[in-house]
Amino acid sequence: MPILSKDRISLQATATDKTDAIRKAGDLLVTSGCVLPEYVEGMLAREQSMSTSLGNGIAIPHGILENREHILKTGISVLQLKDGVEWDEGEKVFMVIGIAASSDEHVGVLSNLADAVDNEETLAELLKTTDPDVVVKHLEEKQSSQ
Repeated sequence: MPILSKDRISLQATATDKTDAIRKAGDLLVTSGCVLPEYVEGMLAREQSMSTSLGNGIAIPHGILENREHILKTGISVLQLKDGVEWDEGEKVFMVIGIAASSDEHVGVLSNLADAVDNEETLAELLKTTDPDVVVKHLEEKQSSQ
């Protein structure tokens, strides 16, 4: 099963605030069988202690160490927010990437995310697309050819 799949992508979504956005990204991980509901509380606790905003309209909420036992399998969710939400003072986030990882399997996806954020055209496409295949294309871990 891939780390990122269409059942964990919600496009053109809305959220009332940062907490609601984190809950929605976490719920995508819960409903697709990646984590137990308690993991979402850990995502919210992490955000209280340290912002997960990367800048450029992207945030990557994830759980705290004590939540590792609530991870059933590694997975990444993508919540694209049509109107964005205020994340940190004066900063809006338009894409929330929820991360549940019990080891390092998610590193390739994060590397692709970093590349996408650095490329203005790719970032604009990710923030506006209505096609989950576009998100998967840009973020899924590329398999190395042997």
